[in-house]
Amino acid sequence: MNLFEDLTDLNSIFLFLQQHYQVILKPRKSLIIFDEVQKCPKARQAIKYLVEDGRYDYIETGSLISIKKNTKNITIPSEEERVTMFPMDYEEFRWALGDHVTVDLLRQFYDNRIALGAAHRKTMYNFRLYMLVGGMPQAVNTYLETNNLSLVDQTKRDIIRLYLDDFQKIDTTGNAERLFLNIPAQLSRNTSRYLSYPVIGEKSENKLAELLQALSESKTTLFSYHCTDPNVGMSLYKDLSRYKIFLADTGLFVTLCFWDKDYTENVLYNKLLANKLEANLGYIFENVIAQMLASACNQLFYYTFPKDEKHNYEIDFLLSRGNKLVPIEVKSSGYKTHKSLDAFCEKFSSRIGERILLYTKDYQKDGATTCLPVYMTPML
Repeated sequence: MNLFEDLTDLNSIFLFLQQHYQVILKPRKSLIIFDEVQKCPKARQAIKYLVEDGRYDYIETGSLISIKKNTKNITIPSEEERVTMFPMDYEEFRWALGDHVTVDLLRQFYDNRIALGAAHRKTMYNFRLYMLVGGMPQAVNTYLETNNLSLVDQTKRDIIRLYLDDFQKIDTTGNAERLFLNIPAQLSRNTSRYLSYPVIGEKSENKLAELLQALSESKTTLFSYHCTDPNVGMSLYKDLSRYKIFLADTGLFVTLCFWDKDYTENVLYNKLLANKLEANLGYIFENVIAQMLASACNQLFYYTFPKDEKHNYEIDFLLSRGNKLVPIEVKSSGYKTHKSLDAFCEKFSSRIGERILLYTKDYQKDGATTCLPVYMTPML
């Protein structure tokens, strides 16, 4: 687009935009959005002069992978203020469905530490719907328009294909794409870290770091790092060589779990929704909890330590609150067993604040452990 080649006459640029889009721009009242700005690097460079002009405000959107790639021969404007965007969280999802009550009430139940009782079953059903649809606006819109989970799945597959196209742009070998596609398989193996070698073979440390950085910066994934010494200030003890990778959107994660099929049948969605699928869904719940914690601006950390010669204890997530740790163990079932949590709290007793088990049953206390239904994760 040649519109931004000459920035000496901004009046002409604004006049063209008004004529083309049939709108009247009003100084200090109008907002101009550059959608998919990576497709027009010159428009991004023009932001410096447009902001300096001061008449209007601007938002740039687009794929971060392509934005980083398409910066050759342009000056990156220092006026850009980057905002990290996440898929719709559970509260926003309920808003989209016309429900402005549920999450506010859940906060009150959480603050007062009261069980939902008869309302728990329906609340879990609604939460599983969020897990299946996810928080990508296109997928949510498809659900609102069609009430058909198979069509929602098709929309999510289209989104994933766009991701894969972007990964090909930054890594033509396909290694970044393979790392992404194997996230569900890695989590389902219940290993203590993502093992890249079985997926892409042996790579140099620098090449692997480059691929992982591309995955992280794409904002399609979330990284959780092993903490070598669990304490407040966990970033000081982050082990960059041991990590788990989650999808930033659990709806996309569910579709990726069934990527071997051309589409995910409605029967699978219905079984997942009714909690009747014969599979260990622990990794799906782990992904949605990672998503909810990250969207609340928590960095993700976990911790493993030996149980015996062949087995480890694992704390799925670690939060710091004040000068104390909040260890979290995740269960996809209703079982209250939490051996890893118990062993961890005994090992680091002086560092522990509240200890949390996130599971699919209603709120209750089990000794020193607070058992919370997964839908209360955002309140943490």
